[in-house]
Amino acid sequence: MSPSNNAIEILAPLAVAVAATGSTILIHAVGMTTIIHLVRRERRLGHAGVRLWQDVLVVAASASVALAAHLLEIAVWAEVFERCREFTSFAGAFYSSAENYTTLGYGDVVMSARWQLMGPLEAADGMLMFGVTTAMIFAVIQRLVIARLGPLE
Repeated sequence: MSPSNNAIEILAPLAVAVAATGSTILIHAVGMTTIIHLVRRERRLGHAGVRLWQDVLVVAASASVALAAHLLEIAVWAEVFERCREFTSFAGAFYSSAENYTTLGYGDVVMSARWQLMGPLEAADGMLMFGVTTAMIFAVIQRLVIARLGPLE
């Protein structure tokens, strides 16, 4: 196989993965913006940092929005896998995508040699998006603690 063929074999899945990752970044940005607006609204209404159960609800709502974003991002990758003809059903593509995105990696589903590079690329995307979610939820909790106790010194 010539070097140019190797480059093409790497570039196709890389280009598709970059496009899918761009989509997940946009989805995550919308989710994180939603969480920011939720927390600001709760603070403006005087609900945040006042009662424990209201704070728990704010954190639960934030985690739920983040989870919805992750599930939508997994679905985007599943659609990509289906369009690449790696799976005959969306359910199979979604399962494989969830396995990659969460870095679970059972290894029970392996894509064809042409597209298998997208598995680790999706895993990298998932790790990054979970990192953003972790930072956001930490920031939400930190704001609630400050609202309740004042600045920590």
